[in-house]
Amino acid sequence: MRDGWDPDRYLRYRELRNRPALELLNRVSSTSPALVVDLGCGTGRIARAMRDRWPDARVVGIDRSAKMLTAAAETGGDVQWLNSDIAEWTPDSPVDVLYSNAALQWLPDHQTLLPKLVSFLAPGGVLAVQMPLGWSEPSHALMRDTLESGGPGRSPLGPEDLRNRLSRRWVAEPIDYHDLLTPLAALLDIWTTRYLQVLQGPEPVFEWVKGTGLRPILDTLEEPELETFLTGYRKRLVEAYPRRSDGTTIYPFPRLFIVATAGT
Repeated sequence: MRDGWDPDRYLRYRELRNRPALELLNRVSSTSPALVVDLGCGTGRIARAMRDRWPDARVVGIDRSAKMLTAAAETGGDVQWLNSDIAEWTPDSPVDVLYSNAALQWLPDHQTLLPKLVSFLAPGGVLAVQMPLGWSEPSHALMRDTLESGGPGRSPLGPEDLRNRLSRRWVAEPIDYHDLLTPLAALLDIWTTRYLQVLQGPEPVFEWVKGTGLRPILDTLEEPELETFLTGYRKRLVEAYPRRSDGTTIYPFPRLFIVATAGT
């Protein structure tokens, strides 16, 4: 599979993408952590914000995309960048702040993954997680529908494995995470926010999902199936998210936040 992460494309809407990331970081109450880890750090902007907030801490940014880590390292900052898969990573010492913004949705089996992450915390340490709740939104539902019916003769596009991966509900309901983490945390705060994102440009929702949710399809499909998919999908997106009279497009997008604090 190709590494379709494109730092420039991802950062096209950097302010909107950073807003939930910073709101999550602001809910972390740690005052003097020794080890701070950003799981799925991408281009490293939040890891550098952690460095500014906790100058005495060791800050580690972890990502499996070499392209993203190259972009992160080019911006400087006293941060250790580590190329690793979150599912396989283990810290070398207990973590005081374990932070992950818009990354864990790519990993399966949260019933195992999140308790494992909590187990990495130092006493009083904090696990802070944000995940997009886009699975049911038209932008993501139309991806699945176009794959299923977009080919010649209405035949499915791409390998069955791709369609199965996209059909998996990537993020569970908030109550499921509450029930999972309550026995493991001394304090637990879970909430959702639905952002009404105002986008500019002729096909802004398409440009948005190209940077994230559409990546498995762009990484997997080959021509001519890729062109067939993109033609059908872009047409459906324009219908689902019409451009308004002022030139903007409204793209509502919900997100889930979790802040779990370990006991002391």
